[in-house]
Amino acid sequence: MTRDFSALMPAAAAATPPKREIPLLQRLGWQPFFAQQISVDEMVETPPVRVTEVHRSGLRVLGDGIDMMVPPRADATVGDWLLLDRALPSASRLLERKSLIKRRAAGHDRSIQLIAANLDTAFVVTSCNLDFNMARLERYIALAFDAGVTPVVLLTKSDLCADPASYVEQAQTISKDVAVITLNAKSDEPRERLAPWCKPGQTVAFLGSSGVGKSTLTNALSGTESAATQAIREDDSKGRHTTSHRQLHILPDGCAVLDTPGVRELQLTDAEAGVAEVFSDLDELAAECRFNDCSHQSEPGCAVQAALEAGTIDAARLARWQKLLAEDRHNTASLAERRSKDKAFGKMVKQAKKLKKVR
Repeated sequence: MTRDFSALMPAAAAATPPKREIPLLQRLGWQPFFAQQISVDEMVETPPVRVTEVHRSGLRVLGDGIDMMVPPRADATVGDWLLLDRALPSASRLLERKSLIKRRAAGHDRSIQLIAANLDTAFVVTSCNLDFNMARLERYIALAFDAGVTPVVLLTKSDLCADPASYVEQAQTISKDVAVITLNAKSDEPRERLAPWCKPGQTVAFLGSSGVGKSTLTNALSGTESAATQAIREDDSKGRHTTSHRQLHILPDGCAVLDTPGVRELQLTDAEAGVAEVFSDLDELAAECRFNDCSHQSEPGCAVQAALEAGTIDAARLARWQKLLAEDRHNTASLAERRSKDKAFGKMVKQAKKLKKVR
């Protein structure tokens, strides 16, 4: 039986006011959270701009009467708000974020990749075909929960699937706090069914692997072909990369939509709270174990193993939970070690410079 997710949808407005032109800053996602960080004088002298694209050559920022490139900076990502210093753009102040989605960067350099800032909703997109993967969905939802972003699972290509209900049932087992929606990305359904989350001043993002329909959904919401699309491969349902960089699309109706490239490897780091929220039942069981450092393998008094033996929890889901916890702890420790080494190296360089000046 399909669960009713109406309670998870944002409340509708009491009445629909007459249509009026929405100010650009509001369409860009400017909210009281950011306004309270600056004074009126600062807003005039250093106007707020939002990062809508990140390139190696710089950041594209938009504001009231502003559309320009500013120098690249490692601490900014798509969705960030800056106070633009027109005289020295590289000195523009980065405003505090209301949310940040990040991952461990691919490769062996133990660094963090910032994916998107200041999102309100993360649409985790997957298809009703071979792309569907429970472990991947859990990872994305854990990322969203940890960032304080509302996750919503979107199941696309349901019109091409003989039994979409089976995919819905699996996705619904992830969390009672996550809405699951099936839709045809190439129809009018996205604008109608996603409207509760895509209101003026809101910022939403489509996250998922290549070929699941993220760019098609972006086009459906905007009513244009602003995002390029390609068909998936027939033999394995794998997608081709069409979105080469993250881009924030500003819709006429006042919502900002982030389209992202497909992610092949999603490594969690500093996301323990998000993992705990996705696997809240297992997290609560773990708290009942006799030992605080229980690994849930063969220790006496392990509440998790007792539940597994009683058949009240799923062995595959338990294994995914343990894998995510181990991965997050390893990555978090590795990054902390790198930060410590970088800090020590920085001190050594400063001391060397001081000695050089003395000589």
